[in-house]
Formats: sequence, C-alpha cells, structure tokens
Amino acid sequence: MKKKWIGIAALILSLAATLLFQINTNNGFSFSTFSEEKPDSDSTQIEEKKEVYLYGINVTDFTIVEGKVNKNETLATILSPFNVPYGIIDQIAKKSKEVFDVRGIAANKKFTILTESNTSKAQFFIYEPNPAEFVVFDLDSLEIYKAEKPAIFRKKEASGIITSSLYQAMVDQGISPEIIDEFADLYGWSVDFQSLQKGDLYKVIFEEKLIEDQVVGVSGIQLAYFEHKGEPLHAIPFEQNGQVSFFDQNGNSFKKAFLRDPLKYTRISSRYNLKRFHPVQKRYKAHLGTDYAAPTGTEIRSVGDGTVVEAKYTSANGNYVKIKHNGTYTTQYLHMSKIGKGIKPGTRIKQGQVIGYVGSTGLATGPHLCFRFWKNGKQEDWLKEKIPPSEPISAANKLAFQAKKDKAMKLLAQLNPNSKSSEKNLEMIKTDISE
Repeated sequence: MKKKWIGIAALILSLAATLLFQINTNNGFSFSTFSEEKPDSDSTQIEEKKEVYLYGINVTDFTIVEGKVNKNETLATILSPFNVPYGIIDQIAKKSKEVFDVRGIAANKKFTILTESNTSKAQFFIYEPNPAEFVVFDLDSLEIYKAEKPAIFRKKEASGIITSSLYQAMVDQGISPEIIDEFADLYGWSVDFQSLQKGDLYKVIFEEKLIEDQVVGVSGIQLAYFEHKGEPLHAIPFEQNGQVSFFDQNGNSFKKAFLRDPLKYTRISSRYNLKRFHPVQKRYKAHLGTDYAAPTGTEIRSVGDGTVVEAKYTSANGNYVKIKHNGTYTTQYLHMSKIGKGIKPGTRIKQGQVIGYVGSTGLATGPHLCFRFWKNGKQEDWLKEKIPPSEPISAANKLAFQAKKDKAMKLLAQLNPNSKSSEKNLEMIKTDISE
C-alpha cells in the first residue's frame, strides 16, 4: 500500500511540472538558467565557475526569461508577473524618457528579463527597439542606458545589366535603397538616368553592417562602375586635400556644388517647357521648373549649401522654400505637404539637408515636387545645366592616383554583371580598396 501511494504522489508531481511548463510556454516566455555542473563525488578537484555575460551583464546567477511583446502590452503588464512593484515601474517609466520612452514599446519586439535564480523577482529588464540596439533597465538601482550590439562589417559586390531601370536592376540584385540612392547621387551629373538603354551595366562594391548574422545597414559605396551606351565611367575613391572623394578614370572629380536631384532616386514627370498646357488652369503657360513625381511625405532635400530666403504658403505655390546658394544660383521647392522643422528665412542649409516633404498644396493635381532653378536672376532649365566639378587630381597626386586606379580597374574587371551579388573577391577587396 505504501508503494502505491508513493507511485501516485510521483505521478501527481510529474503532471504538475508538465502543466507549469505549458503555462509558461503559452505566455510566450522561454526560461533558461546558467548553473555549475557538480563534480563527480569521487573527485577532489573543484572547478572554477565560468562566468556568462549577456548584454554586458554577468548573468551567471540569473534565470533568463526571453519573450516578445504582445499586442497592447505595456511595461507594467510585462513586469507585473515578476513581482516588480507598480511604484518601481512608475519611476522607471518617468525616468526613462530621456533614454527611451517606454510608451514606445511595440508589439513583436524582443525583451529579456533577468531574475535571481532563487527568486522570481525581476532584477533587469532589457528591451530591443531594433536589431542593432538594446535598452537596459536596472530595476534595483533604477539606472537606464542604451547600448549597441557588437557589429561586424562585410564587403559586398554586385553587378548587373539594365533591362528596364537602374532601380529595378539593383533591387533584383538585393541592393538596398540606401546604396541605390548613393549610386544615383554619385553618377547623377554624369549619367541621365531618365534615358538609360537596355544593355547599360553597373558594378558596385559596398560595405554591409551585420549584427547576429543579420544585415542592419550599409556604410557606403567603396568602388563603382557604370557603362552607358558603351562608354565606361569608373568611380575611384582617392584622398586629396584631406578629404576622400570619387574621381573617374581620367582623374576628374565626381563631386559637384549641387546634387543632381532634390529627391532621392525618383521619376521626372514634367520638364522645363515654355509652352506647356497647365493641367489646373487649362491654358498654355510656361512651365519654368522640373516636376518630380513622388508619394506624399517623401523627403525633399536641398541640392546645395545655402541660406533660406523664403519659407511660406501662397495659393499658387502652396508650401514652398526658396534657397540662395551664392551670388549666381538660387533654387525653389514647391507644393510641399509641409515645410521642414526649423526651416525659415535666414536658416543656413547644408547640401542634402531635408527642408520639407512632397505634397500637392497650391495649384497641383497630385503629389509631386516642382523644382525651380535660377542662374544670375533668370530661371533656367535645371536638366540642361552644366555645373562645374570640383578640383581634379592634382599633379602632385597623379602617380599615387594612377596606382590606386590600376588596382580598382583590375578589381572591377573581375566582377561579372551576369552573376548574382556575391562575396567573391572579398579578400582582394579588403586589401586593395583600403590601401
């Protein structure tokens, strides 16, 4: 009889343990602990306990609970089951605003809770707002700080032949919009991307940022090549006058006083035309600007350094900004959905700075940017303007540039535009480009 009751008790304990595991699993938590393995009873040697770190915290004596934020969950609902008093949660919420506002905790984001192994009370709460960063909440000291995960950088190359558009060709190769935009800016004054031909080709080498084997960003073009109508154009980085810029194979600088386009890679919907039929006023009227079609809210950037001279609303132009760049050039940006924060007359602007957002205010039938360009007080056709380049390779740097160019052209020649983007030649890239 005694053995029977022992068996029943063991069965009940087993069922209870299974039920507890299922409850914790259903709540979206996963538990793990780091504990020391006990040496054999006949061993006289005591092994030193190995310390384990997570998010820079020694978690050797902690139980680790990992989960993802459920819809409508808050800091309070996440921490309440872990015996954290509401008063502490309230203090954390108020104190964290300068580092990370806990009202920004979002569904499906990962979090980790550290509890002491012999209790169920949370000591740390770690939240990951994105794959690259994490926020640590010390629930004892009430210290809150943000940190970045360790990252590695990897060189990547891609090449392709254009059949429809540069954007589509690069997207098909898995190239990020950031690199496409940078490539378009780099070649903007050398190539008319609105009139590309089938068979034009590109090659590009860039750097990816990886965290936990996941690509979280890119850090810019290292080397590039574009061939338009059979004409090659190499983009080779070289340091001159303390600044690294891109030069073509003849030593001419790619850098200009202005960006080619006020929007990142987009479509021109209407060009400068002295006899255009106005779609709103229904009459022939000179169109003295260049229209860029883009969704409402798309960022508008200044094509060059300058000073804001006007930033206001009129019935025809809608919300607009006008910038004087120097004694020769002035630009204007019309029909914005809204003007950028802090943009007002007298504000100094840097090339590429966001000054507003695409809209359809004023006399406009749909969302677009009307971009206008003045030269010596007269409106000109922006797309026909030839902006002088920066200083070419100096005589003193010609030999050094020639050596760099030879390596770059040899490397680019090995990239096959018919292949998928890959990681081949990476060892050569690491040694050649950085030199």
